[in-house]
Amino acid sequence: MAGIEKKKKYLIGFWALVCLPILAAILIFILISREKLGPMPSFDELENPQYFLAAEVYSEDEVLLGTISIENRSWTEYNDLSPYLINALIATEDIRYYRHSGIDIRGIARAIVRTILMGQRTGGGSTITQQLAKQLYPRDTASVSPFVRTMRLGMAKFKEWQTAVKLERSYTKEEIIAMYLNKYDFNYNAIGIKSASRVYFNTTPDSLKIEDAAVMIGMLKASTLYNPIRNPERMLSRRNIVLSQMAKYGYLPKVVADSLKALPIVTDFQIEDHNTGLATYLREYLRNIMMRPEPDPDRYVRQSSYEEALWDWENNELYGWCKKNKKPDGSDYDIYRDGLKIYTTINSKMQQYAEESLREHLSEELQPAFFERAKRFRNPPYSNDLTRRQIDDILMTALRQSDRYYSLRRAGVTEDSIMKVFNTEFKMKVFSWDGEKDTVMTPLDSIRYYKYFIRSGFMVEDPTNGHVKAYVGGPDFRYFKYDAVTQQRRQIGSTIKPFLYTIAMQNGYSPCYEVENIPRSFYDFATDTIYTPRSSGPKAYHGKMVTLKWGLSQSENYISAWLIQQFSPATVADIMHKMGIRSFIDPVNSIFLGTSDVKLEEMVGAYSTFANKGIYTRPMYVTRIEDKNGNVLARLIPRIEEVLTEEAAYLMVNLLQGVVQSGTAIRLRYEPYMLMNQIGGKTGTTQEQSDGWFMGVTPKLVGGVWSGWEDRAIHFETISEGQGANMALPIFGKFLKKVYNDPELGILEAEEFERPPGFNLELDCEKLKRESMRRTNSINERY
Repeated sequence: MAGIEKKKKYLIGFWALVCLPILAAILIFILISREKLGPMPSFDELENPQYFLAAEVYSEDEVLLGTISIENRSWTEYNDLSPYLINALIATEDIRYYRHSGIDIRGIARAIVRTILMGQRTGGGSTITQQLAKQLYPRDTASVSPFVRTMRLGMAKFKEWQTAVKLERSYTKEEIIAMYLNKYDFNYNAIGIKSASRVYFNTTPDSLKIEDAAVMIGMLKASTLYNPIRNPERMLSRRNIVLSQMAKYGYLPKVVADSLKALPIVTDFQIEDHNTGLATYLREYLRNIMMRPEPDPDRYVRQSSYEEALWDWENNELYGWCKKNKKPDGSDYDIYRDGLKIYTTINSKMQQYAEESLREHLSEELQPAFFERAKRFRNPPYSNDLTRRQIDDILMTALRQSDRYYSLRRAGVTEDSIMKVFNTEFKMKVFSWDGEKDTVMTPLDSIRYYKYFIRSGFMVEDPTNGHVKAYVGGPDFRYFKYDAVTQQRRQIGSTIKPFLYTIAMQNGYSPCYEVENIPRSFYDFATDTIYTPRSSGPKAYHGKMVTLKWGLSQSENYISAWLIQQFSPATVADIMHKMGIRSFIDPVNSIFLGTSDVKLEEMVGAYSTFANKGIYTRPMYVTRIEDKNGNVLARLIPRIEEVLTEEAAYLMVNLLQGVVQSGTAIRLRYEPYMLMNQIGGKTGTTQEQSDGWFMGVTPKLVGGVWSGWEDRAIHFETISEGQGANMALPIFGKFLKKVYNDPELGILEAEEFERPPGFNLELDCEKLKRESMRRTNSINERY
C-alpha cells in the first residue's frame, strides 16, 4: 500500500513537472494575447507592417539612377528573388519552413536539449517567421540587471512565437520570405535584399550567382560580424557553411558545392547613398522641390523670393507634388517612406557622358592651369587686384555661412571660442581630383582650400519636348552641394546677345544685313554721362561694313550697341521673359553686356526655342510618378508656347552656326573635337573673366555650360584662359563627341536643322556679296 502511494506521488510529481510548464506557457500565451504583459501588434499592424521604402529615381531608359530615402530600402517581390537565395535561406535558417505554422516545435526542443542538457551554445530554434517578427517588432534592449534581462528575453520569445503564428495566418509562405529579406539591414545603408544586391554585387536579387546568394544569406546571422567587406575571412567560412547546408538538404550537388567553396568572395562594392551614383544633383533637386510646402509669405525675408516660390507652386507640377497630392487615406505623400517610383527624362548614357566630360575638362585641363596661375598671386587663390583686407572679409563671410559656424552658434559658443575652433587643426578628408585625401588643417584653411576649385554646371535638353537628358550641377555632390543648374544665378555675359539679334530677325532683318562697325554712344540719365561700349571684336574690322552674322560670330559690342539703338532694352527683356527666363533682366542700354544674373536652366530652355522652330518648351525632368505597387499617380506633359516665328528661329539658328563656323566658338571645328556638323552656339565671358559660358545648339540637343568659382573675385587674369571658349565650350565639345560615337543613342552627326516651308532667303553672305558685286560691275559696264 505504501508502495502504491509512493508511486502515486511520483506520478503526480512527474505529471506536474510535465504539465506545469505547458500550463504556464498556455497562461503566458493567454496573458500576452490579451496584452496583459505589454502591447502586441494588432492584426491591422500585421496586415500593414511599417516599412520605410526609398523613392527610386529612374532614367528614361529604365536605369535606376539612385534613391531618395531615410532607409535605403526598395521592395522586391518574391518572384524577383533568385531561387538560389530562397534555397539557401531555407537550407540554412529553417529547413522545415514549409511544414510548420510559424513555430517549429522540433527546433525548439532540439535547442533546449543542446543548450540545457548538453551545454552547447546554439541558436534558439527560431523560424524564418519568428525572425521576421523580431525584425518587425524589435525586443526591448534597455540596460537592466541580468535577471530582468533574462525575463524580458523570455517574454519577448513568447511574443515572437505568437506574432509568428499571426503572421502565418495573414501571409503566404512566399510573402513572409519576401518580407523578411526586404526588412533585413545588410549594413552600409543597404536595407533589404534589393539594395544589398546593388551595394555588394552591383546586380539585382534575381541575378545573384549561387556563391553570391550564399554570402547574402550568410550575413543574416550577423551582418556586421559576417560582412564580406569588413571581415572577408570570417564571411568566407560562413558562406561555405551555407553552401554545405544547401548540399546537405539536396538544393545543390555536393560536387558543385565543393567547387564553389574553393572560390574567393568577389564583390563589386559601391556604397549607395544620396551622394553617389548618377545624377546626384538632379536627385537632390527632385527631393527638395517635391517636398516643398505651399509658400507662406511670413516665412520669406524677400518679397521676390516669395513671389518666385508662389509662381512655382501654381505653375510647376513637381513643386510641392507630395503636398498637392494625397494618398487614399488623405495624408500627404512622403518621398522618404512611400516607395515612390520617379521616372525622369534623363538618359543614363548621356548623363554619364555629361558627368565624364565635365570632370575631364576641369580635372585635366582647367584646374591644373589655374593652380599653376595661382602660384603667382600674392594671396592665392585671389587675384592681385584685391587687398588683404578685402580677402579677409570674403573669407569671414564664408566662415559665417558655414554649417560648422551655425552649429557652434546654436550651441551657444561665443564668437571668440568659435574663431579659436576655426583656427585649430583637425584631421579631415578633403576633395581632390585624384580622390579623397586625408589631411590635417584648420577649418579656416579648408574654406580657403575649397575656394581654389573651379565649379561648373552642365545641362542638356531635347528641344522638341523639353526633356532634360543630362543634369550636372557641379564637380562632385559630396563636396560641392550648391547646384549650378537650378539654384545659382550668375552674369551671362555675351550669351545674352542672341536675344537682341532675335528681335532684329523678328523685324525683318537678315543675317547678311550690313552695319558700319564703329563705336556707338549712349546717354546715361542716372549719371548724366555719355557711355560708349568698348569693342570686343577684331580691330582690323573697325570702320568697315560688316554683316549681323559677323557681328554675332565675333561678339562685337559695336554691332550690339547699334541694335540697341534700333530696339529698346525693354524689348530685349520682354523677349527673354517670353522665352522662359524668369530672372530679373535690367532693361538698360548696356543690357547686351550680360550683367544680369540668370539660371543655367533658364538659358538652356530659352536657347532650345531656336532649335524648336520658335516654340518654347519648359525644361521637363519627370514624365511619370508611380506608387510602390506600380500604379501611376501622375503623368507630366510638356508646357509649350510659341514665341517666335519659324522663320525668325531658323534665321537665329543660322546666326548661331556662324559663331561656330568662323567666330568665337570655332574651336569646336578643330582638334580634339573636329565637329564639322551643323552646330550653333554662343560663348559668354563676364567682367574680369569671372564666369565662362557656352550655349550649344544642335538639331536634337541643346546644352548649356557655366564654369567659374564660388567667389567672383577669383578668376583667370587673361582672356585667353578665362573666356567662355576655354572655360565652358570644351565640356560641350567632349560631350557631343561621346554622344555621336554611341550609335545606341540614335543622335546622328549628319542631322540638319529643318528649313521652314517656302523659305528662300539666301543666307550665304559671301555669295550674296559676290552676286551684288557682279551686278554692280555689270551695270558699270553698261554705262
